[in-house]
This record gives sequence, structure tokens and C-alpha cells, in this order.
Amino acid sequence: MIEALRGLGYTTATALADIIDNSIAAGAGCVDVEFNWQGEDSWIAITDDGCGMVRGTLLNAMRMGGRSPLETRSASDLGRFGLGLKTASFSQARRLSVASRRSGSGTSCLRWDLDKLAQATDDGWHLYEGTHPGSDARMAPLDQLRQGTRVLWERLDRIVTPGVREQDFLDLIDQVEQHLAMVFHRFIEEPDPRLRLRINGRPIQAWDPFLSEHPATWSSPESRLPPPTGAVRVQCHVLPHRDRLERDEYEQGGGPEGWTSQQGFYVYRNQRLLLAGGWLGLGRGRAWAREESHRLARIRIDITNDSDAEWKIDIRKSTARPPANLRLHLMHLAEDTRQRARRVFAHRGAPSSRTGSVEVQQAWRTEPLRSGVRYRVDTSHPVVEQVLERAGGLKGDILAMLRVLEESIPVQRIWLDTAESKETPRNGFAETPDEEVLALMTGIYRGMVLRKQIAPELARQRLRQMEPFSNFPELINRLPDNPGERTGE
Repeated sequence: MIEALRGLGYTTATALADIIDNSIAAGAGCVDVEFNWQGEDSWIAITDDGCGMVRGTLLNAMRMGGRSPLETRSASDLGRFGLGLKTASFSQARRLSVASRRSGSGTSCLRWDLDKLAQATDDGWHLYEGTHPGSDARMAPLDQLRQGTRVLWERLDRIVTPGVREQDFLDLIDQVEQHLAMVFHRFIEEPDPRLRLRINGRPIQAWDPFLSEHPATWSSPESRLPPPTGAVRVQCHVLPHRDRLERDEYEQGGGPEGWTSQQGFYVYRNQRLLLAGGWLGLGRGRAWAREESHRLARIRIDITNDSDAEWKIDIRKSTARPPANLRLHLMHLAEDTRQRARRVFAHRGAPSSRTGSVEVQQAWRTEPLRSGVRYRVDTSHPVVEQVLERAGGLKGDILAMLRVLEESIPVQRIWLDTAESKETPRNGFAETPDEEVLALMTGIYRGMVLRKQIAPELARQRLRQMEPFSNFPELINRLPDNPGERTGE
């Protein structure tokens, strides 16, 4: 059975997170994860300064299914099945040793060794006292603590496989660090962390999936949904477009799996992240897929541990399914968030498409067809309208030119470029010098004031409500009341 349980699907990162859950449940203020490369004799250890265990408690913790998943757990407990310590460890290593001590008590140490278990001639479940011969020094850091627990993984047959080099081991450390920074970010966030989490002596920095402190992040009010047991809290977020982020902010914001994969719901139980991204199988007609246009949408869900059965939390704490009575409500919240995220993505993080209560006038409009949409130049756009009014005999030629442009929009090329680069094409005068934009804007402004006799302030207001000039309010403010004056600095 133990050999079968090794195939539950843990990664090294998710297995370590399961061990750290036990440390948090034990009231630890500090957890150290150590990776030690020694080829086939490499090992990993996790040490915490929690309350520790006396021998009887440790013996029960080393049992398979030491507690029933039906038992009522404390509100802060991060476990459920009584299997996490063992299944997580066996998924990575064939030898598991756990040493623990309570304040004022001696140290107890017990060991599982799957190689010896496989070689046994009887059907006993052999649990050994102490560490493997020669491994005593690997438990020494526990001696520096008044109380705490140290978990030691040896014979890392699922990590140090044939052909694995030291660099692969180092790369694994980076992957684990990213995962733990995400899963436990609410425990280790500054300025008041509840847990110090270190890997090979280096503090792990929290990764906030929602960029909560960024001024361009949109966050909804928190909703509270009352299921049959336990309260569910939901908050929706739309992250800033890449154009609103510094390079390091953008790289960090993508998370361990990248921007597209990290979209969707983030399910937390007792503030521990269970599920990072994905749409929980929600959608109308068919389940929503992860799409580039919705990559900025992230929704936080907080549940309590008495909701495990309803949310179908698995042993690895990596999957969750919302109860039937919440699916419709969550879908409505997700639809609104996805639409907001799509608008931010499409408009490259530009401010809202409305100025006050007046909608920004766009140069293009869409016409719905039976099998899609068609794009047309909006001839009522002030710039286009101004040209057509002054066109005289060229008006027909200009309209013909616009029609040719409409019918030859490289839609497929735009779609492919967006899919390949994972960004919308540059437009809206992106990377265009301000003076060039101002020169074009000045010509249109002069036409409105001098030829159409529109008051200067009204003309400026129209520019503020006109795509793409609506993105440049500071340049519009530089336009003078007398259009004949210079508009430089």
C-alpha cells in the first residue's frame, strides 16, 4: 500500500508544503528547509521550532491515517487525512526519519525505511527507532532548539534519478522556493510575518498573486457567501497591464507558472493557498479555458477547514471544486472580473474608457455578423469627420480608401502575433515621442477652434474624450487658448 501511495502525484514543492503545514499547525514561528547535494546520498530536511511531540504523539503521527478525516479539527489546523507527513515524504524519498522534542522532555526519533519494509519476510509494518546508521549528524540542528521537530528525507529516489546533476538539484531549489513563496505568502508577508520561512538559510520572500499594493490593481469589495458550513469570502482582482509595471514587477507578477497559467481562482483554507489559478470548471456551456485576454484576472476565495468535504479537497491539497450552491454566484463574479481584465488587456492598461459619464469616442466600431464581427472606421469620429467635411471632390476617394483598409485588416496576423508574443500589438501612440503626438493633436485642435469656432476649453474636452488622445491628458492641457501660440514646454 505504501508503494502505491507514492504515486499520488506530489511534486517536491507540494510535498514540502505539506510538511510545512504540520509545522504551522504546531505553532512554529520559524521553518528551515535544507537541501544537501551528495549525489545518490543527497538529503532534504525540514526543521521547525513548534511545540514538538512526545514519543506517544510522534508514534501516532508516524502511523498511516493516524487521525480520521471525519474528526473535527481546530480552526487553525491545515491537515485533514492523517496521511500528509507520510505520503508527502514517501513520494520523494524511501527513508523518512522524524525527530521531535517538547520543552522539558527528551528527543524521540522514529524512522520509516521502505527498502527494509520491502525486504521483510513477514507482513509487519516495521517502524524503526532512531536515524539510519551514519545519519545522526543530520539530525543535529534539532539539538539547538528548546523544542521543535526535524523531518529528514534520505534515499531521494524520486528526486536524484539517473542522470540528475548538481545543477538540476539547484534548479529544483529555485522551483521549490517559488512554490513556497506563493503557497504561504499570507504567513510570511512583511511587515508583520507570522512565519519565518527559510531555504538553505535564505529567507523566502512572499509572492502576492494579486499585486495588492500596486496602485493600478483593481480590487472589488469582499463578498461573503454563506454555504451550509463555514463562511466563504471572495474578492476579485484585475492586475495592471504590463505597460503599468516596471520590468521586475512584471517578471515577479507572472508567478511560478507565468501570467496565462496563473489566471483564475485562488482558493485558500485558513490562509494557506490550496489552488493557484484555473477556473474551477466554471463556464457557460463549456468550462472556461485559460486565455491570454483574461490573464490579468485573479480571484481570491477563502474557505474554512470545515468545508473540506463540500469543496472536495484532496490529500495533496492541490484540487478543489466549489459546492453546487455556490457555482452560479462564483460564475457571475468571474464573468465580471474576466470582462474587466479583458478590457485592461485590450487597451494596454489605459485609464477607464469613460471620462466622468461621457464615453470615449473610438475610431473603430464593430458590426456583429452571423458568424463573427466586422471592423469599421467610425466616420463620426471627430478627426475622420473633419477630413470628410473638407474633402470636397476627394470625399468619394477617401471613403473608398477607408473601405479598402477596413476590408484588408490583417486580423489573422494580429491574432497570431498576439498569441505568439502574448501581448496585444502596440498602438495608441505607444513609444511615440510626446512632441510628435502633440504636433498631431495641435493640428486637430486648431481645426476645431479656428474652422469650427469651438471654444478652446470645449475643444480640449473633446480631445480628452477622443481615442487615442484620451491617453494624453497632460499634453491636452498644454494646448493654448490661442491656437496660433506655440505649444512647447
